[in-house]
Amino acid sequence: MSAKSGLRGWLAGRLPALAAEVAALVALLLAAVADSPWWALPPALVALGLLGYLWRNALSGGPTPSGSTLVIRLLLLACAYLLGVVHSGADLVLALGVGVAALAILAEPAVTATSRSVYPVSANLRGSGLRPNLRPNTSRAVLVNGAAVVVALGCAFAGTLEVISLVVSVAALALIAFTGWQAVTRVRARHASETRLNAALAAYEPAFLLHWEAPAGTAYQVGMWLPYLERLGKKFFVLVRSEANFNEVLRLTTAPVVMRSGLTQIDDVIVPSLRAAFYVNTATKNNHLVRYTNLTHIQLNHGDSDKVPSHNPVFRMYDKNFVAGQAAVDRFAANGVSMPAEMFSIVGRPQVENVAIAAAPIASLTAPRVLYAPTWAGFYADSNYSSLLVGYDIVKALISRGCSIVFRPHPYTMRSAALTQESERIKALLTEDRRSSGRKHVFGAEAETKMSVVDCFNASDAMVSDVSSVVADYLYSEKPFAMVAVSTPAERFTDAFPLARASYVIDAHSGRVTNLDPVLDELLGSDPLAAIRHDLKKYYLGDIPSEGYAQHFIDEANRYL
Repeated sequence: MSAKSGLRGWLAGRLPALAAEVAALVALLLAAVADSPWWALPPALVALGLLGYLWRNALSGGPTPSGSTLVIRLLLLACAYLLGVVHSGADLVLALGVGVAALAILAEPAVTATSRSVYPVSANLRGSGLRPNLRPNTSRAVLVNGAAVVVALGCAFAGTLEVISLVVSVAALALIAFTGWQAVTRVRARHASETRLNAALAAYEPAFLLHWEAPAGTAYQVGMWLPYLERLGKKFFVLVRSEANFNEVLRLTTAPVVMRSGLTQIDDVIVPSLRAAFYVNTATKNNHLVRYTNLTHIQLNHGDSDKVPSHNPVFRMYDKNFVAGQAAVDRFAANGVSMPAEMFSIVGRPQVENVAIAAAPIASLTAPRVLYAPTWAGFYADSNYSSLLVGYDIVKALISRGCSIVFRPHPYTMRSAALTQESERIKALLTEDRRSSGRKHVFGAEAETKMSVVDCFNASDAMVSDVSSVVADYLYSEKPFAMVAVSTPAERFTDAFPLARASYVIDAHSGRVTNLDPVLDELLGSDPLAAIRHDLKKYYLGDIPSEGYAQHFIDEANRYL
């Protein structure tokens, strides 16, 4: 990024606050020199309007940008004081109200800084903390300080009711003082919890830990593994590296949850009873824990697919990689990533243990239900496999064949404006068709949150998806599925993504679908790939008996505990 573009970006972000500061300054100058207080009213209202814009998130429960609005509010308070002195005579009550409000506002930076030092250390851990200390609500105090400014201005313009301004200002100062006291006491409690953390973990005697660091909103990564780690029958805790991750995991387990954000803080959690550490992604901060050679480091990953991240050389740094089937082992070698066989354990995908197997050929169904489960755009261009930009045409073609749809986009879809727009188009199409035809489409919160991925599998007779781990999981059902070729032309798709040998391939590499009708004829009719799916199921998901399928993972994991 150039210095010029960086400056433009900074100005664009600061523009509303700068405009509000200018408007407040103009109001202050007019209050000082104009012969009527009403000259100062328009710029004061502009400043207050811009202040409301800057606080729009806080007014709906979000954080309040205190620092960027501090100058605005102090200028408006000075304006109120001048109006009281110049146009109403020196009113002691108004002056006191303005002064107290100014003290409350000036206290905000110190209170906010102290409040930021309040963060969770542990939960569900006897001796260190069963419940985390919450950060004090500084937004509430800032909003009340803003109300004190508005009341002071109103009283100054009206020239009366100054006592109301004083009362509101005293309440604002009391609230900011109380918030500061909360922050100080909770920082002390955090320090005490940290001091006791190592001893509390040692007394708990965990056999293993689960390490997780990821962007907010990705709790599915740990959510898919926690039930199976709990079935190991050993004590464990979850180690997270951010407050957002802490709060997400706390909703998923009753096991102890510990947050250590910094590299040097990891020493606090390495206790003698630990034997192994599990990981569910390849986050950079995994390096902070892998350096402890007294532990066996086991990578579980959060899905098995032919995506580029699934054969990342970073998997070499773990002692063991638990993979679903031989396909995952061969994938590394096929992509030039040399790893010795002893670094792998084939454990299947325990998450598919409740996936129902196809009961009848798809051709025997008169109105099949099709799951459309597109992936997201990925962090980088080489891992963008999403078909959502052509998803509307795919869903429309399925509806025209009498299919009902289960629509479950990837949780990260909302990170892209373009993908979000296409997702909403599909939902609108399904809403209209459900109204006109009575078909029982499933989408929105019902498919994305109320139903699990396995529920969606079991509610469908076929699936359309992309290069994604849900494809390998769906293979367990032996139901037919199609994959959309986005990143690679259809004629080379099977070479790049071997799982496509069991899939009908929809060609969308050009940005539009070109072979949809013949693919749907096979997917929903003759289904010539049924036998191939049956054979590849063992290759991708392990040659493991369906009876006690998940127990194979549990037995293998317990070998290292």
